[in-house]
Amino acid sequence: MRLAVLFLTGWFLLLVSPQISFALQEQEEGQASAEQEAVQEEAAGDEGVVVLFDGSSLDHFRGYHNEEIGAGWSIEEGMLKFDGSGGGDIITREQFGNFELTFEWMVTEGANSGVMYRVSTGDGAPYFSGAEYQILDDDQHRDGGNVLTSAGSLYAMYAPENKTLQPVGEWNEAKIVLNGATVEHWLNGVKVVEAELGSEDWNTRLAASKFKDWEKFARNESGHIAFQDHGDTVFYRNIVVRPIVEENDSGEAAGGENSAAASGVRSDG
Repeated sequence: MRLAVLFLTGWFLLLVSPQISFALQEQEEGQASAEQEAVQEEAAGDEGVVVLFDGSSLDHFRGYHNEEIGAGWSIEEGMLKFDGSGGGDIITREQFGNFELTFEWMVTEGANSGVMYRVSTGDGAPYFSGAEYQILDDDQHRDGGNVLTSAGSLYAMYAPENKTLQPVGEWNEAKIVLNGATVEHWLNGVKVVEAELGSEDWNTRLAASKFKDWEKFARNESGHIAFQDHGDTVFYRNIVVRPIVEENDSGEAAGGENSAAASGVRSDG
């Protein structure tokens, strides 16, 4: 009798386990979709905010070298996915000067990528002009062995401090703030990097780095935001940029009300 019960229990579990797994997957996808909707609703209430990726469209992006976005980039279950197969870096169509960029990122095992800012076109790659927020699996990629090139770093210039990194397969929350010469990197709610572009400290680090002879590196006052093809599978979602608008003495945006120029926002059409 006991064997019969165990046998029937085993068959029951075999039958219902896939259904339970499917239900849990649907629940997780539903939660992710609800989170995206909440982010978009919040952004819609902020004047001047640009939702760069809403889980359904890549209209705000183009290829770095070409208008067309490479085949390695796709939208999968509301996520921006790069599958590692090639296709080149992508950049925003708009250019931004002073801004707050928020996004979530998730890596696969051993993966490496990056987000670069104030990027100009016409070079071999975005990193010739744009400094980089490092996206990385610290445990399995060799760059994780050097704090200067670990996840959240201002790549090869400033190491992240007091960071908490989610494991492979889980989402990390990131924020990049650029306001004049000040740049901040945030990771999972903590500011991990702060630097002053062109300062004595910056110039000392720059002179000791591989970027020392790159004439355009981190010199643009505005530019595109780039997401890197580094040959590994990575995911992004909830990509939102909030321009930082300078105010004059009367509290209005410099250059006039709702001025895009005040935050360095430009559109390539």
